[in-house]
Amino acid sequence: MKKQGGRRTDRPFGEARGEKPPRRSPKIAPGPAAKNAQKAEMRSFRRPSAELATLYGYHAVREALRNPDRACLDLFATPAAAEKLAGEIEARGVPLHLVDGETLSSRLGAESVHQGVLLEARPLPTLDVSEIENTSGLVLALDQITDPHNVGAILRTAAAFAVDAVIVTERNAPELSGVLAKTASGGLEHAPLVEVVNLARALDRLGAAGYLRVGLDSEGPESLEKTPLSRPVALVLGAEGKGLRRLTREKCDVLARLDMPGAIKSLNVSNACAVALALTRSRLSE
Repeated sequence: MKKQGGRRTDRPFGEARGEKPPRRSPKIAPGPAAKNAQKAEMRSFRRPSAELATLYGYHAVREALRNPDRACLDLFATPAAAEKLAGEIEARGVPLHLVDGETLSSRLGAESVHQGVLLEARPLPTLDVSEIENTSGLVLALDQITDPHNVGAILRTAAAFAVDAVIVTERNAPELSGVLAKTASGGLEHAPLVEVVNLARALDRLGAAGYLRVGLDSEGPESLEKTPLSRPVALVLGAEGKGLRRLTREKCDVLARLDMPGAIKSLNVSNACAVALALTRSRLSE
């Protein structure tokens, strides 16, 4: 405020004399030093390899930082994202590199929804079939489901239902990072993973351990609602379109379908998994 004739006025400087307020200075583009700093941060990204998991998205990175079983290497974040994760960053002591969103998009691709954060880490250790702890009595087995969005959504659902393990094949399965981890929204850190070379042999071992192996099949002879169930249960899901492979079907104790009451009779595999888990958990609690 400025005094005029003994009175105070809230008008900006010069307005009382009919002058226009001064124009604001235009935004200044980053100078060579700032650009060089951004290039240096891009050079510090590690090269993709089998020993590197690249995780991005707020929930995926936050849960990875909270997971003591996840070896975290370097965190690249915008100042705003780093502030949101300040507690996790301090607790883990992970090296932090402040970058802008464009730098992350250059690394991950323009279509990635990185939410201002990228974590370089080591892949999670996986279990053997014999190491599965029978707590909830529910296990998922994925028969060559290759779409990372579907597998990510399944892992998120598995974590929500406290599934004891998710069995995947070493081949014909998506990389357990990137898009998959983003879609799982932190579920990758909470759903124990079992990687197997041969799914049929893994199902044999589950059968020997007392698991009822239920294959979800749209042509199954009975609906899952009417199929007799006993704990522990392994729900076996096939790839969308292809379904369960012949040998996988043969290793199941029973095949069951999901009956939908509406006009659309089928669901994609991740939604079918959620419905099957909810129904199976409810049936086992009866």
